[in-house]
Amino acid sequence: MLSTIHRNKIDQDTFDNVQRIRSNVRRYPDGRGEAHSLTGLMYCPDCGGKMYVHRTNNGKRVAQYTCSQYSKVPVGVLCGTQHRINAEVVLTLIADMLRTIAEYSKNDRAEFVKAVTEAQETQQKSDIVKKKKRLAVAQKRAAKLEKLICKIYADCILGKLPESRYAALDEQYAKEQGALYEEIKGIEAAIDGYEQSRKSADKFIALIEKYENFDTLTTPMLLEFVEKILVHERDRKGSIETTHEVEIFFNFVGRYIPPHFEEVTLTPEEQKELRKKEERKDKLHRAYLQRNASGAQKRYEDKIKAAKKAEMDTKNNALRAEDISKGVFIPVSNLPKGEPTRAALPAAVNQ
Repeated sequence: MLSTIHRNKIDQDTFDNVQRIRSNVRRYPDGRGEAHSLTGLMYCPDCGGKMYVHRTNNGKRVAQYTCSQYSKVPVGVLCGTQHRINAEVVLTLIADMLRTIAEYSKNDRAEFVKAVTEAQETQQKSDIVKKKKRLAVAQKRAAKLEKLICKIYADCILGKLPESRYAALDEQYAKEQGALYEEIKGIEAAIDGYEQSRKSADKFIALIEKYENFDTLTTPMLLEFVEKILVHERDRKGSIETTHEVEIFFNFVGRYIPPHFEEVTLTPEEQKELRKKEERKDKLHRAYLQRNASGAQKRYEDKIKAAKKAEMDTKNNALRAEDISKGVFIPVSNLPKGEPTRAALPAAVNQ
């Protein structure tokens, strides 16, 4: 009853956003501090798995996200690479993009509204086309299954099909048909709601106006704007400086990139220097691939593995000791000891 009262006092969008924040914030990595603001938003585009945050993998307090599927044993089977990225890089990218969008909206409101609406419609139309194609396939298969179910029933009655075989096939067909009916229901609902969802571009524009001059990207603000973030693997290995493709999908409009975002005009000297850097990155990447193919990379990693682990353990233990001294983390061994007690049951239960 209490939640219903509170829900009536706020608008639906705010209520939905609060529920989404509560559902996302569930992970408290390594017992150190609160859940990161990007928790529940980061995904691997290759396997579809969630990306989890690690705060001290490198012996520093640097929050990094990696693909959860990559680290599952056996490592690298469910997903081939970590897709590791610093959380601060993603937060900076989102903040820069939102400021660019806000500036674009302020300078040319009419063009901004048109661009956002067109971007949303383009994505939705493409999605709806795919959904309609899948709907036709699912409906055709469901109808075929209905005929097959009727046929095996007739064959069983006529003695052409043993009852045990009929029962197995009937269960198999009915299970597949049930799953198809659920899928068809969902697709039809999505298609029916297409026209209504086209109006949601206005909600995104209202959000931009609400936070037009923000200074800090807060967690509630982040979750109001962002639906999900896809982090692709680095384009080069073996190079300290490399490039990630990061796709940001906003609530209400999906993937939207403002015009001229991060476009920079370089001088001839800067262009030359950039080419040199890119050539060096390519060279380092090729060397890494050669070492990997020959096994030299693995031999090197195995050689330094123990020493590297010891170094990281020392750094992480120092951070853990700092957390313990501040009361952020309490080891189980330090918890007060006491005899287990049995909770008293309510009178109604005891009776």
